[in-house]
Amino acid sequence: MNKLKNITYLVLVGLSVWTMTSCNDDFVNTDPLGEVSEGAVWSDAALAEAAVTDIYAGLGNGGFDEQMLASLTDEAIFTHPGRGITTITEARSNPADIGWVNGTLSWGNMYSRIRACNVAIQNLTEPQFSNDNGIVDRLMGEAKFMRAYYSHQLLRYYGAFPIVDRPYELGEETYEIARNTWEECVNFIVQDLDDAATLLDGKSMASGRTNRVAALALKSRVLLYAASDLHDIPTASAQSSVISGYANQEYLGYTSGDRTQRWQRAKDAAKAVLDSDDGNMLNLSAPVSHEEGIQNYMNNSLSKNGGENELIFARYFINAKQENGGRQGLFNGPNGYNNWAGNTPIQHFVDDYEMMDGTSFDWNNPEHASAPYENRDARFYASILYDGSQWKPRSTANQPRDPLGQIQTGQYEIISGGQTVIHFGLDTRNSPIEDWNGSYTGYYMRKFIDPDPNIVDQNTWQEIPWPVLRYTEAVLNYVEACIELGEEDEARNWLNKIRYRVGMPAINDTGDALMERYRNERRIEMAYEEQRYHDCRRWMIPDETLGRKANGINIVGTLKPGESLSIYRYDPSIYNYSYEVMQIDPGKENRTWLDKMYFLPIHRDEMNRNQLLVQNPGYTE
Repeated sequence: MNKLKNITYLVLVGLSVWTMTSCNDDFVNTDPLGEVSEGAVWSDAALAEAAVTDIYAGLGNGGFDEQMLASLTDEAIFTHPGRGITTITEARSNPADIGWVNGTLSWGNMYSRIRACNVAIQNLTEPQFSNDNGIVDRLMGEAKFMRAYYSHQLLRYYGAFPIVDRPYELGEETYEIARNTWEECVNFIVQDLDDAATLLDGKSMASGRTNRVAALALKSRVLLYAASDLHDIPTASAQSSVISGYANQEYLGYTSGDRTQRWQRAKDAAKAVLDSDDGNMLNLSAPVSHEEGIQNYMNNSLSKNGGENELIFARYFINAKQENGGRQGLFNGPNGYNNWAGNTPIQHFVDDYEMMDGTSFDWNNPEHASAPYENRDARFYASILYDGSQWKPRSTANQPRDPLGQIQTGQYEIISGGQTVIHFGLDTRNSPIEDWNGSYTGYYMRKFIDPDPNIVDQNTWQEIPWPVLRYTEAVLNYVEACIELGEEDEARNWLNKIRYRVGMPAINDTGDALMERYRNERRIEMAYEEQRYHDCRRWMIPDETLGRKANGINIVGTLKPGESLSIYRYDPSIYNYSYEVMQIDPGKENRTWLDKMYFLPIHRDEMNRNQLLVQNPGYTE
């Protein structure tokens, strides 16, 4: 009986559906309620803007992921195992296992974003909505900038790439496409950026969206890289047998042409940025005080109190949307504050900060060696947490161990029960607080970490933006091009503007010495901003930089005669401190440089999908 009722019910439902469809021929064509058709998107200005906004998602968290590009360089070492970092730093990358590759630079992800740009550009070329207030021009400018940005990511990590300037559709005759030449890729990117700059000229852009100056700034970066040693094939071949023996050198750089003209183009592109914006406090004629210099650099790094004027294009974060980009304090802060110590500075980097008077730090100088953290470049104090530096109050549970909130990365004598015993610093790998998250190097990042004492551990987030492009990078690009063109007075003038802002004295070097000072200035000023990895490669100096074994510091504090302390605090009047540079255990990370690492390999899966692709040098079996 129940079975018969069910059959009758189904028949009635079927008749009802048939009746409704008979009365409405469009019933089966009803648009899904949870989706918007592509046609609808590009016929409505608001929906089109939403689609272009989504293109920015390829920026990810900028450089603020747990693993940072800094840990592939002589800026930092990554603390935790098994993340693919050492695959790259130990030169074990191969097409089957590239190693750690952030989504902001992965081959497949970049092409996915480029396709989204191409869809937007195609549909905005003949817009189906009015160009009120120049919205079509603005969206087209944004789409072209973002296509250029994602293309430049491919270019600087992998070399030349197949240019895809339209959205491929189903039923194409082929989906295989060969790599274009390096020169063609540069020209393609530059043309997009020129178009974007024109389209965005005069447009008022919201924070986090690109703009005319951003297009000029990215053009400056692309042309600076294009003029560099790595991408001048005669120069690169003379320095690398891997490059000289590669059959497709046109994928790596210019095989001919006037290099001086390339440097002139780089200079002109950088000057266009300088003429379009002012940055922050780059109009000084003399150094500020040391204390002001520390604060100025912190303001720039945190984008506060005028430092926001440095930003040309940035990835912003807000507490209302808790993203990993707001967790830099957690990712990189000291374990003694219940943080993870992810990307910790190495000693090579610390040593490259100059003294306050502009001279080099030297471990062979007894005065330097006995007090290595005194009288250093202001940017050191704004970028590095070192033993004894004042930081935030510790958690309520840990304040009795350290009432003063000082970084402890050494081992120190204290008196307990009438006996002299060793106290291992709260921020070491022997700490009673999360020792597994302690630094191997004896240092922690301070730059990009909000000093607000209320933002201490994993329960709080910060709102520091990632600087995709900032004004000072364009200044440094201009300085480098001027040096290469022999315009040293102009180069020193702008380099000293950067130094004055942080209280450092003017430099007067010439020739090769000027270039070395410039390179170190760029290293210090742009710390952790994803510059060093590219700079060392394009300058072709990885043997002496990226390939160096990572190192750190051993610190021992012994009580002076007659002194007694039961709860440790940093105090040179009570302790004698000794400092010894040590190499990171090769079992942890054994850095090596091989010339194949000038370019990342194209993954085996991509090679299998596209038989026209040619692999980068050093990766063929």
